[in-house]
Amino acid sequence: MDVLVIGSTRGTGNLVVHHLLERGHGVRAMVRSREQVSALQQRGATAVRGDLEGSLDGVVEGVDAVAFCAGSGSSTGPDATLRVDLHGAVRVMDACAAAGVQRFVMLSSIAADDPMRGPAAIRHYLAAMHARDRILATSGLSATIVRPGGLTHGPGTGRVQVGVPTLAERGSIPREDVAAVLVGCLERDDTIGATFEVIGGDTPIADALDAVADRVS
Repeated sequence: MDVLVIGSTRGTGNLVVHHLLERGHGVRAMVRSREQVSALQQRGATAVRGDLEGSLDGVVEGVDAVAFCAGSGSSTGPDATLRVDLHGAVRVMDACAAAGVQRFVMLSSIAADDPMRGPAAIRHYLAAMHARDRILATSGLSATIVRPGGLTHGPGTGRVQVGVPTLAERGSIPREDVAAVLVGCLERDDTIGATFEVIGGDTPIADALDAVADRVS
């Protein structure tokens, strides 16, 4: 499978690139600057220039799926969240629809179902996630929406807890495990149509995705 990863240069998206390459998939990594090209190409990915606030010409052409892992960052403010996290994501959905690329996996956030569940300081962010998740769910694309808890930088455990669509508790999860969940969803058509929350837990990722698929079917 050839996958376009948006948000490929850092954080969870960069780990998604690693997992996809490790599992033998082709990776097209969207970057904004020439300086970001070399490091990704050295790892075996194909870098393509694109900008969520600028040109997306050709970035989705010829791929089988898109993994959207981009974000404006916690220090940029509500305006950038709207421009990048919400409007940028919708522009990518539109590009996929125009190019006939159906498979789409979205990295969202726990509590995106109801922003009032989240801390006041990030409710603008959760509101943007809520809006784009609803747009994706009704877009006609073959989508899976993954809503992790608080992201940590520790090593992955390969074990998680999932709630379809929500969990009864909040919690954290290593980015490494979130990346593995996203790639697992890309590899499984039986997760199409699923929206679920995920935190660290005791269930192997493959078994957790079985549970997600059972709830969708």
